[in-house]
Amino acid sequence: MFSDHDVYLFREGTHGRLYQGLGAQLAEDGAGARFAVWAPNAESVSVIGDWNGWDPGAHPLQRRHDSSGIWEGRIDGAQRGQAYKYRIQSRQGGAPMDKADPLAFYAELPPATGSRLWDLAYEWQDAEWMAQRAARNALDAPISIYEVHAGSWRRKDGEFLSWRELAHALADYVQEMGFTHVELMPITEHPFYGSWGYQTTGYFAPTARYGTPQDFMYFVDHLHRQGIGVLLDWVPSHFPADAHGLAQFDGTHLYEHSDPRQGFHPEWNSSIFNYGRNEVRSFLMSSALFWLDKYHIDGLRVDAVASMLYLDYARKDGEWIPNRHGGKENLEAIDFLRRLNEAVYRDHPDTMTIAEESTAWPLVSRPTYLGGLGFGMKWNMGWMHDTLAYLKEDPIHRKYHHGKLTFSMVYAFNENFVLPLSHDEVVYGKGSLIGKMPGDAWQQFAGLRALFGYMWAHPGKKLLFMGGEFGQRREWAHEGELEWWVTEISQHEGVQRFVKQLNRVYRDEPALHRIDFSHEGFQWVESNDAQHSVFAFLRKPAAAEGTPVLVVCNLTPEPRTNYVVGVPAAGLWRELINSDAREYGGSGWGNLGGVESAPLPSHGQPYSVSLTLPPLATLILKLQADA
Repeated sequence: MFSDHDVYLFREGTHGRLYQGLGAQLAEDGAGARFAVWAPNAESVSVIGDWNGWDPGAHPLQRRHDSSGIWEGRIDGAQRGQAYKYRIQSRQGGAPMDKADPLAFYAELPPATGSRLWDLAYEWQDAEWMAQRAARNALDAPISIYEVHAGSWRRKDGEFLSWRELAHALADYVQEMGFTHVELMPITEHPFYGSWGYQTTGYFAPTARYGTPQDFMYFVDHLHRQGIGVLLDWVPSHFPADAHGLAQFDGTHLYEHSDPRQGFHPEWNSSIFNYGRNEVRSFLMSSALFWLDKYHIDGLRVDAVASMLYLDYARKDGEWIPNRHGGKENLEAIDFLRRLNEAVYRDHPDTMTIAEESTAWPLVSRPTYLGGLGFGMKWNMGWMHDTLAYLKEDPIHRKYHHGKLTFSMVYAFNENFVLPLSHDEVVYGKGSLIGKMPGDAWQQFAGLRALFGYMWAHPGKKLLFMGGEFGQRREWAHEGELEWWVTEISQHEGVQRFVKQLNRVYRDEPALHRIDFSHEGFQWVESNDAQHSVFAFLRKPAAAEGTPVLVVCNLTPEPRTNYVVGVPAAGLWRELINSDAREYGGSGWGNLGGVESAPLPSHGQPYSVSLTLPPLATLILKLQADA
C-alpha cells in the first residue's frame, strides 16, 4: 500500500522507491493485483486489460482522499502476464486516453504498447561479485568498458538474441577480450527500435524485445558470475510524445513543462521532464534506484547531461526562458542531479554514476558538498574530439596540430574522466573508427592500433563501442549484427588481438590505472616534438606499487631510430606493448623486447634510452624490476 508517509515523500520530491507502491503490484497469493497511478488532473481513471475485455467501465479506480492525485484500487481477476492500460478521462475534456503504466515492470512486445502484470521474483547467484564490486568499481581500479547495443551485437538467423543467449555469448567474448565492464545502450522499454532506446516510455521495464524481466536478471547475474560489471545508459533528459507514454499523461503537461521553450527538445523532437516538480523528481529518482535495487546494476551512465544543465541547449535566442537570476543554467535540473547522485551513493556506495556531459561545466565529478554535481566520473568528450580530429589529419600535416594531443593533459585531472570512443562516433555518416584514419589500408590499421595504445595509456578509464575492437569498416547499423566475418581477416584479427593484450597489460600494471585522476600519476617526458609527431610520457603507480611505465607514440609512417627519451631509472626497459608488432599486423619494427638505459641525462631525467620508434605506433615500456 502507498501510505500517508509515502505520499509525503512523493510530494516532497525525495521518494526513491515509488515502484513499491505505485504501478501494478501482484497479490502475494497470485489472486489479483493492486493498481495505483498518479493522475491529479483526471476526471476518472479505470484499468482496462485482458481480464475484463478492455472494458473501461469494469474496473474504475478511486481517487485517494488526499491531495496526492493518486488513483488506486484492487482488481481480483487480474493475473500475471496479462496486458493492461489506464483509461484516463481528463478534467480538461477531450477524448479519453489509454496510457501505459509509467511504473510497469514489463511491457508488451512492440509495436504493441500495453503494460503487462509481472513480478520481480528471482534467485540471485552473484553474491561473490556483489561482495567485491566496491573494489571493481573503485576510482583506482582498472575499468575498461565495452559498450554494447543488445539488438545488433550478434543475431541468430537474423533475429535478436534473447537475454539468456546474449548473456553467455557476450560474457564469453568480454572475458576473452579482457574488458572489465559492459555498458548497455538504453534497455528501458522504447516504442521505436531505431531510437536505440534513447526515446524511453518504460522507465521501470527492460524492453520485451529480448525477453522477460527475469531473463534480463539472468543476463546481469551471469555476467556478474563471470566477473563482469554491467552498466546501463539511463535517460532522464527527455521522453517521446507517443500517445501511450508520459506526454500529457492526464490531459495536462504532468511530467513535462507546458511551455515548449522549457518542455520541448527541438534537437530530439521530444519532451523535457519538469525537474521543478517534486513528483517528477521522485519518479526519476525511483527509476534510477530501481535498476540498482532490483537488477543489481553496477552503475548508470546518465545520458545528455548537458541538455539538462543548460536552458538554452540547442536553442536560438528567444527560444528559451532564463532562470530566476536571468541565467541559462537549469537550476531545478542541477538540484535534481545532485540529489540523484547523493541518493545513489548513499544507498549503493559500491556502484558508479557517469555523466555524458559535453561542456566545460565545472565539478561534474566532484562531491556535492564541494559544490559539484556528485557524479563518480564524466565522459571526456574534449579528449575524444581532439584525438580523432588529430588522427584524421594526413601524417604530413600532423606537426601543425600537435597541440590537439597534448592539450588534453591541461585539464585531464579537473574531473574523473572516462575516455569514450562510443557509438556516437560511428553513426550518422561519421563512418567507422578505422575509416577515420588516413592513408592506405596498412596505415589505417596501424593508426587504429596506435590510437588504442595511446588511449589505454592515457589517464582515465576506457570505453570502446562494439566493433571498434576489431576494426569494423562499416558504420554501425542497428538493423543487423556486427561484421564478425572480418575477424577472419588477419589485419582485423590483429587489431582484436592487440586490444586483448592492451586490456591484459592495463589490468596488470598499477601504473596504468591506480592514479588516473591526479597529476601524481602522470609526467610528460617529451611533449614538444611536433616536427616528428612524437610524444612521450610516464605513467606512475602509487608508492610501493611497482615501477612506472614509459609511453612513446610516433604518429607518422616514418620509423625513427636512435630516438633518445629520458627515463627516471637505470636498468632494462622492457616492451610491454608495441602496436607495430607482427602479431598484431604491424611491420615488426621495435626494440627486440627491450632496451637498456644509459646514465645520460635527457628530458630532465637522470637516464635515457635510445629507442627505435616504429611507424604509426605506440610503445609502452616498463623498467624490469630485477634488472
